[in-house]
Amino acid sequence: MELSKLSHKKIGICADHGEFELKEKIVPFLTKNKFEAVDFGAYVLDNADDYPDFLIPLARAVADGEVSRGIAICGSGVGVSIVANKVARVRAALIQNYFSVHQGVEDNDMNLLCMGGRTIGYASVQELVLAFLNAEFIGTERHLQRLQKIQDLENN
Repeated sequence: MELSKLSHKKIGICADHGEFELKEKIVPFLTKNKFEAVDFGAYVLDNADDYPDFLIPLARAVADGEVSRGIAICGSGVGVSIVANKVARVRAALIQNYFSVHQGVEDNDMNLLCMGGRTIGYASVQELVLAFLNAEFIGTERHLQRLQKIQDLENN
């Protein structure tokens, strides 16, 4: 698969205890594909941890441009997507298929991919991650208009 213009850019990643092992597989996968992984935790397997503790710093880093995009994983992906979208300038979605991941970037400028590690297999995770990182926002007038409405909502 061809590398995108995001190649060599920083990609933030986090997971809680439920998907710690999956995150540990994705980090070297990112490196292998010429991305710099920035790990926001969990750093050790701890069944008492909470995904917001890792996701909030990741989402803020995405919003502030400290990382180009983010990847967040929990068991279902629902929790991380809810929390991520509470941070202004983050456009996160729970994704489980190829069409939605590239369309989410192309049309909606999605900048944080949320996945449920217990709902999809590792081969699918690899495919979704590469599709997410290789997709580019199209930026047509109607898409820019929609993003402005979202920004207006966040500002009020």
